[in-house]
Amino acid sequence: MGIVSTVLGFFGFGFGTFLGLLIGYYLFIYTQPSDVKDPEIRPLVEQDTKTLERMLAEIPLWVKSPDYDRVDWLNRFIENMWPYLDKAICKTVREIVKPIIAEQIPKYKIDSVEFEALTLGSLPPVFQGMKVYTTDEKELIMELLMKWAGNPNINVAAKAFGLKASVQVVDLQVFAAPRITLKPLVPTFPCFAKIYVSLMEKPHVDFGLKLFGADAMSIPGLYTFVQDLIKDQVANMYLWPKALEVQILDPAKAMRKPVGILNVKVLRAMKLEKKDLMGSSDPYVKMKLTDDKLPSKKTTVKHKNLNPEWNEEFSFVVKDPESQVLEIRVYDWEKVGNHDKMGVNVVSLKELPPDEPKVMTLDLLKSVDPNDAQNEKSRGQLVMEMHYKPFDEEMANKFGDPHMVEKAPEGAPPGGGLLVIIVHEAQDVEGKYHTNPFVRVLFKGEERKTKRIKKNRDPRWEEEFQFMLEEPPTNDKVHVEVISSSSRMGLLHPKETLGHVMINLSDVVNNRRINEKYHLIDSKNGRLQVEMQWRASSS
Repeated sequence: MGIVSTVLGFFGFGFGTFLGLLIGYYLFIYTQPSDVKDPEIRPLVEQDTKTLERMLAEIPLWVKSPDYDRVDWLNRFIENMWPYLDKAICKTVREIVKPIIAEQIPKYKIDSVEFEALTLGSLPPVFQGMKVYTTDEKELIMELLMKWAGNPNINVAAKAFGLKASVQVVDLQVFAAPRITLKPLVPTFPCFAKIYVSLMEKPHVDFGLKLFGADAMSIPGLYTFVQDLIKDQVANMYLWPKALEVQILDPAKAMRKPVGILNVKVLRAMKLEKKDLMGSSDPYVKMKLTDDKLPSKKTTVKHKNLNPEWNEEFSFVVKDPESQVLEIRVYDWEKVGNHDKMGVNVVSLKELPPDEPKVMTLDLLKSVDPNDAQNEKSRGQLVMEMHYKPFDEEMANKFGDPHMVEKAPEGAPPGGGLLVIIVHEAQDVEGKYHTNPFVRVLFKGEERKTKRIKKNRDPRWEEEFQFMLEEPPTNDKVHVEVISSSSRMGLLHPKETLGHVMINLSDVVNNRRINEKYHLIDSKNGRLQVEMQWRASSS
């Protein structure tokens, strides 16, 4: 009898404990406290010091720190693009996660794990400020503060042993401070080869996790455990100086300088296929160099012509004649719908003799695959003239270096050179009495002036001034002033200053060329764009 009582007592205790936990869990989740009061709202000036310090964290960085800039333009761009970014990001996530899941689920004897729903919702992230670092390296470094309180719908279903469990992520919040580095900067679009993303501090991630219709994150202790786990895992992978590296271009190819120009003249085509219902075609030619990020170049359309003549010339910048190929496609233009492909062919640049024009008659093929049996069918011919002109070493360096400037003219003093100042334009300059601006440049006692432009708040001059110097102006400055002069005689205010700027020339000597927009002193919003070059003497 004692054994029976003990067994029943044990099972009663276990069942009671389980039932108590279950009832407590649901009471904890579904009952609402009755002593919650509405917060007291008071003017900001009436708040005490501690309250203001707590509120300071919600003020945007560009308000608290002058190093950060507003990025309203970026937020507007993301807001307008968010429906499309949402689809693109979710598609990428599915493609990345799918093979990882397929590799991992056999270890845990799970039949399948898949997304039943995956969308980031209608609320885009907001960037509260951006800081840009200036370095001497070929890189661009940006630090941003991102806050995202989204309404995503992420539903993951797992099946195992004939059972199915669904987990839904709701009320996602992410606060992060990423550092984005674009490097190296290269002269090939999009002008950087790699993106490095690091986190300057551990991110704040908050979300709800619904399991069997209840918020599992409300279980005591689980929320803190998951928060710490996510922060530690993300920090181990991406906390600075560690970074996520994304390659955009092959740096070796992107840094290659141009070595020549390929001039192509599309002469004519012969015996093209009939693509239109009326027994004719509307052909045009489309050409592109491999490893070139620029758009394809096209001839004009020759309507209703199976033997068209174009005689149109095009130029391509060549970076590697040993590997680059000119891709040629002929299309039939259609007013509605896709244009029909009439034939293709390719020309390897290594087959072209340097500095020697070559006329080629190309058979139009179905595809560039040499084993394609359909290439045997006649689709017409295309006649082209090609002329590859390699650069000499001086021209290659000049063509490939965007900062390259001309040398000083003959007769320049030894050790000196020529300082060139180009006044481009001004914006938002406005006088109190009149706005007829011109620019005055003062350097070492010499004065130069641009022409006067009447009644214009955004004048454009594009005027160049030159100063021959016996030594580099490393420690010198140039004074540039925007002045408005009246177009009438006898007024009380014939001239007035619209703003000025003092430019240190050490950067010009070190970089050989600068082109900047300067905020004008004593002007509300005025800016002046000035380009400067230092052409050092070769002797």
